[in-house]
Amino acid sequence: MLKCQIGDRASWDELYRRYNPSLGYYLRRLTGRDQAADDLQQEVWLAVVRNIARLKSPEAFTVWLYRIARSKAINRISVNHKDVPLDEEPAAETPDEDIFRASDAARVHAALNGLVPEHREVLLLRFMEDLSYEQIAEVIGRNIGTVRSRIHYGKCALRRQLENEHE
Repeated sequence: MLKCQIGDRASWDELYRRYNPSLGYYLRRLTGRDQAADDLQQEVWLAVVRNIARLKSPEAFTVWLYRIARSKAINRISVNHKDVPLDEEPAAETPDEDIFRASDAARVHAALNGLVPEHREVLLLRFMEDLSYEQIAEVIGRNIGTVRSRIHYGKCALRRQLENEHE
């Protein structure tokens, strides 16, 4: 990270290779549109390049990157859809154990598109990016109770999507 901050090209290439695939996946699922996600992905990397010198703590890069991505995606979504944020009460934490088998992966990825953005994004950050609840709270700018609630309700909604698929 420090080498990126001083402009080392090889370090930038490594950073991009490491984070770009998961960033693209996150943005595609969050926006629901490949072209919009591709555009946003470029905007995110441009913001990273322009502002990396301001990042004081290299270990905070992942959270910082996803905060930028989320901000850009939410701005794009709100312009296009005027979504109303969810007003949820915190739910009890549920274990993250094997709710879905590996063979269900394709169905799960498709079902994610049917979720509201607030649920889809926390599930992506938790289960695809492996961020902690605390890191997710930083990314989305909400308290940890809201993160727990959204993960709980997101998992329930995802489960309903998958069950309805069989009917």
